[in-house]
Amino acid sequence: MVNIYSEIQKRILVLDGAMGTMLQQYNFTEEDFRGKRFKEHPCSLKGNNDLLSITQPKAVKEVHYKYFAAGADIVETNTFSGTTIAMADYQMENLVYELNYQSAKIAKEVADEFTKKEPHKPRFVAGSIGPTNRTASMSPDVNDPGYRAITYNDLRIAYKQQAEALLDGGADILLVETVFDTLNAKAALFAIEEIKEERNLNVPVMVSGTITDASGRTLSGQTAEAFLISISHIPLLSVGFNCALGANLMQPHLEAIASKTNFAISAHPNAGLPNAFGEYDESPQEMSVQIEEYLKKKLINIIGGCCGTTPKHITAIAEIAAKYKPRKIKETEQWRVSV
Repeated sequence: MVNIYSEIQKRILVLDGAMGTMLQQYNFTEEDFRGKRFKEHPCSLKGNNDLLSITQPKAVKEVHYKYFAAGADIVETNTFSGTTIAMADYQMENLVYELNYQSAKIAKEVADEFTKKEPHKPRFVAGSIGPTNRTASMSPDVNDPGYRAITYNDLRIAYKQQAEALLDGGADILLVETVFDTLNAKAALFAIEEIKEERNLNVPVMVSGTITDASGRTLSGQTAEAFLISISHIPLLSVGFNCALGANLMQPHLEAIASKTNFAISAHPNAGLPNAFGEYDESPQEMSVQIEEYLKKKLINIIGGCCGTTPKHITAIAEIAAKYKPRKIKETEQWRVSV
């Protein structure tokens, strides 16, 4: 496999856009989510997008294909909620390995197809590891601030199961994304380090936090710089931000970390902020103009889109990114070992 560490030195790499936004366009019904296999499942499954990798694999494959065709170098697997913790909502904890394995396998098949057609532009698969629906740092009960709905070790075990399945399915990279609680992310990163040691692997790892509001902090209270410092003991391919904010509002946070790390910097913002109906209105052109400011200032190495973005957004972003050189990265020991 062509090495992503060498590719990221040559050019700005383009990440895909939103998976959920694309899957919503299929208007899948409860029956579509269930398929034949889960016809008798005891609870509602509509909205469990990760399950579509098993019940509607053709649609998931089409989404990956559209993003690669739009200019993406990296696509994310359809596994944002692929842990036993998140799947408990659908009574599907026992399906976690299969969900992640199949999702990675589908994405890898499409990536290999494009790499074969365009060997000068190798394509990669990032195993998407979401934040789960629980937080290790805060209590969900305002009347009991000391209570925790999840422990660090519970998270570590769940993340390890997910990461192992993603790697078995063919993921080239592991992406710990939409981090709102740094302690959750630390559990994921610890689990990944365990796997790397046990399997004697050196899989590239990306981490992407989310700044939740105008305070400029994550949900667990960290500034962009504090978030960076908290995870910098782990050898990473990249660190950055995604979701919550549009491209223009994300820029100050990228500026806050770009000069303070030797890691690559990634960004995949939303298509603006949601409107009153929860929809994202920012056009590909509007978004790419804002992202061009990142490129002019040499803030990033990896750029893509989050909520509300489509292949049209990725095409516009890829066209802009091709005009600029990436932010310079100092080669580290981790990279020399990998190359």
